Amino acid sequence: MITTGEKTMSHTHVLTNGIITATFCTKGAELISLKNAEGKEFMFRDPAIWGYTAPVLFPICGGLRDDKFILNGKEYSLPKHGFCRDAEFAVETIDDSSIAFIITDTPETLAQYPFSFEFRIIYTLDKDSICVEYKTTNKNDTDMYYSVGCHEAYLCPEGIENYSILFDEKETLDSHIVNGNLLDYKTVRILENSDVLELKYDYFAVDALVFSKFKSSCVTLCSKDGGRMIKVDFPGFTHLLFWTKNSGNAPYICIEPWCGFPDMIDSEYDITKRPGIIKVTPRGTHSVTHTITFIR
Repeated sequence: MITTGEKTMSHTHVLTNGIITATFCTKGAELISLKNAEGKEFMFRDPAIWGYTAPVLFPICGGLRDDKFILNGKEYSLPKHGFCRDAEFAVETIDDSSIAFIITDTPETLAQYPFSFEFRIIYTLDKDSICVEYKTTNKNDTDMYYSVGCHEAYLCPEGIENYSILFDEKETLDSHIVNGNLLDYKTVRILENSDVLELKYDYFAVDALVFSKFKSSCVTLCSKDGGRMIKVDFPGFTHLLFWTKNSGNAPYICIEPWCGFPDMIDSEYDITKRPGIIKVTPRGTHSVTHTITFIR
């Protein structure tokens, strides 16, 4: 088994079912390409613009105040979004329609995050969809606290202002103001009793759109000419973000369901009280799933 502390060369793996073809990298267990039967690419990948395509965020989402948290009176330091997006995963199982990646704790991770764990990312192709399960096992005799999130960049070749996001319910959305890696309590009204958000680069002049209150469990990214449409279902996720690079009219939008949130500007550092934090009982397992579906 390859763990996060080992240095090894990354590899790619491909799954296809004749309808969709997905490519994955063992670094970060990252989905790096998603194509339909005609070969149309739906994921953005250009390291010159952004160094990731669909990083997985674990064991925290967003930033920590002063890059630290406290557990049982001891201080620990974790980078923004945790350590998994740059970790080398092992392939635990693979067959014609699914692949399961795994990492476990190491002395290096325990110094940053004092829990023994197994973290699996399981991708499964199902007709015109790909299901992504994040499965976390607590190997400790005490409660374990963590967050998990996805950060997938969807290709918008014409630029995001030619795209809309459709919600499955009418929403009134207030975005938290981003302050560095933290969140302010102040919010900005983005949407009022509507199920359509017209994307604008101005939304991302500072950073992401960050929502803690919403009703929908599904959004659909649609090009205004009708040529591209992809749906993201995220039942069970507690927070939702949209983001793109805030300069150069980058041709992608990230749709980010999270179970977790950045620290607020006055955080008391207690990891057990972070917004959206998941508590897993001793020797227990928790999983959450989201699904990406091609429409056209």
